[in-house]
Amino acid sequence: MDFETILVPLDGSALAEAALPHAIALGRQGACVILVRAVEAHPAPTADATEAQVKVVREAEEYLARVKERLALTGVTGIETSVWYGSAAKSIIEAARFRKADLIVMSSHGRSGLGRLVLGSVAEAVLRGTKTPILLTRDATAPLMALNGPVRPARESARVLGQTEAELARRREAKQAIR
Repeated sequence: MDFETILVPLDGSALAEAALPHAIALGRQGACVILVRAVEAHPAPTADATEAQVKVVREAEEYLARVKERLALTGVTGIETSVWYGSAAKSIIEAARFRKADLIVMSSHGRSGLGRLVLGSVAEAVLRGTKTPILLTRDATAPLMALNGPVRPARESARVLGQTEAELARRREAKQAIR
């Protein structure tokens, strides 16, 4: 599948940048890869709100320019940058719509439980807020969620337990006969 526009949300972290190799590989056929950074200023009550907003936008622009330059040094071209002011999820969704992205490539912390409840999940909010396909990567060092035993299709589980399909059918028939 060929993509024309791939959106890569970045937040300044190494985890977010781990999505870059995936986006670059998918975009090798001439896609425009757009690096997006969402920012919000949270100034102190006595600070100038406008100045704080300008500062965070400028810092985001500088960060994206550095990432683009790093990619250019490795021979990657066709990179654009875009800073959006607002919450991360909303900005990503709007940027994808505005730029008519074919794909969003982003990383997730892979949090679950209380960490996810408290911190939320930008990836989940983006998934629920856009029709644009998403390639979600996760930190290779993040712990995997423990499952209570292996997950297998029902037929495979029966075979593992030493039961054939015929045995299972006989047991079902026996239970029905008792009723």
